Amino acid sequence: MPQLSLSTNVPVDAVAAADILRDCSRALARIIGKPKSYVMVSINGSVPTSFAGGEEPAAYGEIMSIGGLGPGVNGKLSAALAEILEAKLSISGSRFYVKFDDVQGYNVGFNGSTF
Repeated sequence: MPQLSLSTNVPVDAVAAADILRDCSRALARIIGKPKSYVMVSINGSVPTSFAGGEEPAAYGEIMSIGGLGPGVNGKLSAALAEILEAKLSISGSRFYVKFDDVQGYNVGFNGSTF
């Protein structure tokens, strides 16, 4: 159940949001190796953000997954997400941080229970 939360100081219209959600969902499923039906992605635009002392376009992401994360996978995910943000929102990869969190199933609730 990979979950990606993105926030950016760039305004995100509905069309861009739909493209980003679709592309990020595909990337997470493909790279982590989990079905797309397990993937959740959200994006928040126009979030006041300072990066390196400036307010140029920037983004922050957090990925949580029950398994599937690790040194090799995380680098691929970081590169794929940076590419999507550059293409869709003109955010340089040098202005994007992403945090990875490989969690235990008992720490994730779903459908009235845990995994």
